[in-house]
Amino acid sequence: MAEDKDREELALAEFHKKIKEAFEVFDHESNNTVDVREIGTIIRSLGCCPSEGELHDLLAEVEEEEPTGYIRYEKFLPVMTKVLQERRYRPIPEDVLLRAFEVLDFAKRGFLTKEELVKFMTEEGEPFSQEEMEEMLSAAIDPESNSINYKEYITMMVIDEN
Repeated sequence: MAEDKDREELALAEFHKKIKEAFEVFDHESNNTVDVREIGTIIRSLGCCPSEGELHDLLAEVEEEEPTGYIRYEKFLPVMTKVLQERRYRPIPEDVLLRAFEVLDFAKRGFLTKEELVKFMTEEGEPFSQEEMEEMLSAAIDPESNSINYKEYITMMVIDEN
């Protein structure tokens, strides 16, 4: 029993260390606050991939009663610790991502054109914002072929769990 408790405390300390380090990268004033717009980036840097809706719900948990545009570390730490402990917002496995791209690739070419990618990401499901689309295109599209080789892209994007 004592061994399990020690292991839990060690894991908790490790989570706290990771959260603090990620938060500090964006705490430009070194005053234990970050701009609310940085929270998604901080959460994703910790290996979590919440949807925009889930991110919105998380923000509601960590914001002040009267939103200031800043998030305090003291409010962020317990919420984010719980997210990591519960292993919420895990990234989608590589094989599932690959199948999703293959469904979109009707001709089974192994790639999607930039135009196809933009169409799928802005007109289907939870549409990408203009900013998200530009960010994805800059990382995903090969400028020479003006397309995405999705197998290579997935390999680059998948987070190693270990």
